[in-house]
Amino acid sequence: MRVSTGRANQSDSRMFNVVVEGYGIGQQRQAERVFTVPFGQLQSTIQTIARQGGVITGVFAIDHASDGGAAAPAAAESVPASAHGQAAPGQASAESATTAPRPAVSHATSHAAVPVNTYKPKSPFVGTVTENYSLVGEGAIGRVNHITFDLAGGDPQLEYIEGQSIGIIPDGTDANGKPHKLRLYSIASTRHGDNMAGHTVSLCVRQLQYEKDGETINGVCSTFLCDIEPGAKVKITGPVGKEMLLPDDEEANVIMLATGTGIAPMRAYLRRMFEPAEREKNGWNFRGKAWLFMGAPKTPNLLYDADFEHYQSQFPDNFRYTKAISREQQNTRGGRMYIQDRVLEHADEIFAMIENPKTHVYMCGLKGMEPGIDEAMTTAAAAKGLNWSELRPALKKAERWHVETY
Repeated sequence: MRVSTGRANQSDSRMFNVVVEGYGIGQQRQAERVFTVPFGQLQSTIQTIARQGGVITGVFAIDHASDGGAAAPAAAESVPASAHGQAAPGQASAESATTAPRPAVSHATSHAAVPVNTYKPKSPFVGTVTENYSLVGEGAIGRVNHITFDLAGGDPQLEYIEGQSIGIIPDGTDANGKPHKLRLYSIASTRHGDNMAGHTVSLCVRQLQYEKDGETINGVCSTFLCDIEPGAKVKITGPVGKEMLLPDDEEANVIMLATGTGIAPMRAYLRRMFEPAEREKNGWNFRGKAWLFMGAPKTPNLLYDADFEHYQSQFPDNFRYTKAISREQQNTRGGRMYIQDRVLEHADEIFAMIENPKTHVYMCGLKGMEPGIDEAMTTAAAAKGLNWSELRPALKKAERWHVETY
């Protein structure tokens, strides 16, 4: 755990909250606990917790108010004197507790205020297609379209926020004569919609195609959407999802890892952060740092690339855009460049950002990207003496590691 103490000295009178998991006995061990200690006892407290097998998830200085200091939280505890002693064989050492950067708790969007399941499969909202155009350039692999639906006239109105998904029920029936089941798609627009009118939603859809017994099979819903014409009616459900919500903090840092149509929620985040009309309307002025890692097989498959390049040119202090183009770029070993290779290249910077409790990581795309990212993060963490298999769940518990793969 890297603890920042600023201008610490022998007479430092500050108080600190140490947030701990897995410490104590019985029910205590299952709960998160907070110990409040003066600076002079901070190091010994950390060592004691480590000896007793506790996991420190955050260390925070208590801000001093004008009346001489902020009161400690009601839940705060003091470390029992009986806990002090030598580490038992096999228990964590003091050094491991003081050098591993544990994630601090961060407060994301209030989940209670997030709209969910306004429209369900048995009674979907019927929206109207307003536009449907290709997102890929000449020579691209596959077919990917940007499709927008008008949500006006709903009672209730179908509202959503960035990071959620909607369901689409394609027309027609399956082989058994039953209506097709819905498919979920990540929303690619902000809550205000691409036209800022507040009643549209956009999707980024790749047509699924695969070979079976020598025959090309087209995905039912993805083909339905890619072929659909403006003016057509579509059955829509949702919204759903709370895993990929942005934090409310305007000074948060956001690392985004996306492949293919996994760019959809990232586009929504970046429009909210950097589109002038959004910044003017949403009352949320992003001042942190956003870093997008985008993976694609070829340059023509880089979705929304011109928009992201523009954001980077207009907001160089706040946005960074890193591409991994597998069939055109090589990694350091001479193989194809994948997103996990870019993560390894920038491991030190990524981990420096993760040590900041304001940093959130978002991953979206095909499920097959997860092992590669995990391997890259494991290697990068090990180089810093860290255990990624322990750090990742701690980040997730702190609501700072967000994954949506399919």
